[in-house]
Order: sequence, then structure tokens, then C-alpha cells
Amino acid sequence: MKRAHIPGIIAMAAIVVASNILVQFLFGDWLTWGAFTYPFAFLVTDLMNRIYGAGPARTVVFAGFVVGVICSLIGTQIVGEFGPLVTLRIAIGSGTAFLTAQLLDVSIFSALREGRWWRAPLASTLIGSSVDTALFFSIAFSAQLAWIEPGNDVSWANEAVPLLGAGPMTPLWVSLAVADWMVKLSLALIALIPFRVIVKRVMPVRHPA
Repeated sequence: MKRAHIPGIIAMAAIVVASNILVQFLFGDWLTWGAFTYPFAFLVTDLMNRIYGAGPARTVVFAGFVVGVICSLIGTQIVGEFGPLVTLRIAIGSGTAFLTAQLLDVSIFSALREGRWWRAPLASTLIGSSVDTALFFSIAFSAQLAWIEPGNDVSWANEAVPLLGAGPMTPLWVSLAVADWMVKLSLALIALIPFRVIVKRVMPVRHPA
């Protein structure tokens, strides 16, 4: 690990820790505050990939994964009103989704890095974010995967409700997933601004983004 990579590792760790804390606080009916911080993990990964390459980007991803595992372990020891703040399913879902989506982001970005400056970060983040949402919510809350943690009652997440309060009847966790996914897609577009600004400031003029 090079000294220049440390800011990326710190940024990723800070995002993971902040998201694990903020996910405990609701924002409206379908979101938590963590939904607005976690997507910036993709920005950190893409910046590391553009500036230093795929190898350092993966290093940052693995650092974030380790921090996430530590946060999950701490969460399992904190008991709230309805039991531990982090259940086994949530821990597995979070870790699996993060590692899979972030490494996929690195691979897609690397494949598209020679194209227009916005194509690699946008495509990698959109696809990575979609995979992240699908994996986390299905592993953590789907009734079909109850065998992962039989003692964890997720019936509340499978209660049939109108999608986002207005659509067809679907399990509650589907509405939570769709809302989370929509935030991720919106922030993927917004993140292009700091991505462009930071890359132009950090990288030499002879290597334009």
C-alpha cells in the first residue's frame, strides 16, 4: 500500500462507518439516512481506479469491507428495542452486496476507462449500485431466504403493501429496495460532478480523464 492511497482508504472507511450509523435513522417511510451516504463509496472506488488503477481501487474496496465487517460485529452486540441492531442476515447481505458490487464496479470501470470521461464512472456505478441493492435486500429480508437465519423473524419485511405507497401490492422490503435503488441512481449522476472536478485537479494535464 502506497502513502498516496491512504486518503482513499480513509474516505471509504468513513463512508462505511457513517452509513452503518445513519442506517439506524429513518428518512420518510422508505429510506434511512444511510441511503444518502453509502452510494458515495462508489465515487471513492471510481476515483481510486481513475487516478491509481484497478489494483489500488480493489485495495480500498477490501479495506471498506473489513471496516464493514467490524461495524457488523459491533452491531450484533448492541441490542435495540427489537433485538440486535445487526442480524446475521443483514451482516451477510451487507458484506456480500458491498464486496460483489464494488469489485464489479472496478471491473466495469477498467473495461470502459478509455472511453468518454463520464462513461466508466456512470456505467460502473449504475450497474454496481443495482447489484448492491438486489443482493442486500433479498439476502437480508426475502422470505425465500429465511433458511439463512431461521430464528430471525422478517415477517414484517414481507408484509404486502402498495409499492412505494401507490403501486401494486408487493412485500415491504421490495419498496425499501426500490427507494434505495432510486437514490443510488440519482446520486450516481450527481457524483459525476465531484468525480470530474477531483480528477482534473489531481491528474496531470497530459493524462486527461
